Amino acid sequence: MTITAFNPCIITKDAESVIALFEALGFERRHTKTGINDEDITSVRMRYTGEDGKVFHVDITQAPVPKDITAIRMNVRDFDEAYKMLEEKGFKNAQGEKITHTGSSIATMMVSPTGFAINVGEHIRDHE
Repeated sequence: MTITAFNPCIITKDAESVIALFEALGFERRHTKTGINDEDITSVRMRYTGEDGKVFHVDITQAPVPKDITAIRMNVRDFDEAYKMLEEKGFKNAQGEKITHTGSSIATMMVSPTGFAINVGEHIRDHE
């Protein structure tokens, strides 16, 4: 399995205040994806570049959740391969059987038997 991105993801009902906190820490908005799952769900990718050139990312997702969730965002080259491997390790799809297709990506949140979450996704390179 090839991992192309691995960073924290914060899912919250108050994304603007979380984004403001990370902006105060020096992070900048990189891109925003809206209308995820055909709902009022928005994800903002943020980036910080240190004085030494090291780069860090955090994703902040606005969603109707009862309390904040911290997960790991893991982008891969082959979604099906990663999904199968996580299932074999006991992870369950937090959306039941639903897989989110946005046109530019395919993704879902997988939850471990002990409760931590990985947002696994694949960017579709040939989307229009």
